[in-house]
Parts: sequence; structure tokens; C-alpha cells
Amino acid sequence: MAVRVRFSSSRPGADRIHYVGEEDVRIVLNRLPAELWARLRTVHFNDRSRGARCLGYVNQGRRDIALCALPPRISLTQALREGQTPEQFGAIRGKKWPALAVRRFMLYDVFLHELGHLQLVDEDARSVRLKYAREKLAQDFAMRWCGRLWSKAFPNSDPVHSPPVPAEFERVSSETISSLLPSAT
Repeated sequence: MAVRVRFSSSRPGADRIHYVGEEDVRIVLNRLPAELWARLRTVHFNDRSRGARCLGYVNQGRRDIALCALPPRISLTQALREGQTPEQFGAIRGKKWPALAVRRFMLYDVFLHELGHLQLVDEDARSVRLKYAREKLAQDFAMRWCGRLWSKAFPNSDPVHSPPVPAEFERVSSETISSLLPSAT
């Protein structure tokens, strides 16, 4: 049985942007076993980030995931959990994150975390809230699957689906240095 996931997108306001799209999410889903995302019905791309305080969420029915639009220049270091570093995603601590690093984080941390919330942990629980993975288990799910997916080479032209390479850090460092130098007029 083929699992069909729908997508919806709303136009972000102000200067916020959607860092990832339908194709990015489809690639991640296709890399995962289908039983992990069998409950997923719809992925929404919306603008409910509340000033970058909310990166994504699962609806009350545990069937839909929303990924939020974010500002064009952002550092997500505060969103990292214990055991994570900006370098894992291709960013440098204390600097604004490059778009590629934000995309990696949105797909391989936020999206996988929200997918973790869809995992049934106690079918016999008395409340819906207790049937599914809560924060700690959802984050463990995200970190475990990110590690598994990045441990295997993935033939794709988009570098977002692979761990960062040293050349990315050199590019970020040189861009940072050149932005500090006075421009020649």
C-alpha cells in the first residue's frame, strides 16, 4: 500500500521564507521506512513561527506536521538540544547560519522531531497525549534517524541531504571575513 502525503503551503509574510519545500520533505520521507510515516497525512508550510520561537509542530490529531517560515538571516543555536552543535548542520557558532545549514536543520532535526511525535509509544494509554512520543522521545527519534540517514552516502545533487563537508565551513568563514573588510570604492 502506497502512503500518500499531501502538502499545503501558505505565503509567508514580511521577509520570512520557507527554507524547505515539498520535494525536500519527499526525499527525506523516501529515505525512511514507510511504517515510520504511515500516520502522516499532510505537511503544511505556514507562517506561524511566532518570531522564530516555533520552528514546527504537530496538530492535535497527530496526523499533520507544520514547518514554519523563518527570517532570511537567523541563528538556530538556541534551538539545538543537548548533544547537538551548529557544526553538525554546517553552521559556525556565534554566526548567522547559512541557508544550507538552516535547511538541514529544518529537515533533519525539526521535521524528524515532529515525525517522532507521530510515533505510537503506548497504545493502551488513557489519553491521546500519552499514546504518542513526547519531547524527549521525539528528539531521540530525530537524532537517531538523522545519524542513520547521514551515515550512508546519498546520491543527490542537493547537499542538504548529506552532512556538511569542510568546504562549507571555509566558504562561510571567507564570507564572514569579506563582510568585515571595508569595501573598495
